[in-house]
Amino acid sequence: MLFRSIALTILVLLQTKGSDLGGFFGGGGGESGSFRTRRGVEATMHRVTIACAVAFFVVTILSFLAWGQSA
Repeated sequence: MLFRSIALTILVLLQTKGSDLGGFFGGGGGESGSFRTRRGVEATMHRVTIACAVAFFVVTILSFLAWGQSA
């Protein structure tokens, strides 16, 4: 589960909107606040991030259910 949480954190951090640190915090960059189409690697990373997030939450919920029944 530790690997999944680290991978999810890295994937989210790699998807910053701007090229500078200001884009990371929600400001800066000419494209901030506007929607644009994801293409190529960016679209793939977006899908992988969603899949990792879903897997992380499913494993977490199943773990808590399994530990709750054994106590």
